[in-house]
Amino acid sequence: MTDHAIIEAQRNDYCISTDKARLEVSAIHAYLTRSYWSPGIPKAVVEKAIAGSLCFGLFTEQGNQVGFARAITDGATFA
Repeated sequence: MTDHAIIEAQRNDYCISTDKARLEVSAIHAYLTRSYWSPGIPKAVVEKAIAGSLCFGLFTEQGNQVGFARAITDGATFA
């Protein structure tokens, strides 16, 4: 997937960002391994999924990650 410009938006005490460097991959992986849709998913698979997707992190004012979402997209016409 082609890299895209980092987008950030602030609202009240939260920031949503597409900066993958800010993501807490270990925390995302830990959550996913406990979910019903991906129990036991390997961390390498989570890292590959993040690398190939448009990702959004939700962060507090202090920089703590409190949310995560990803969109599978071709970057032009489909998301």
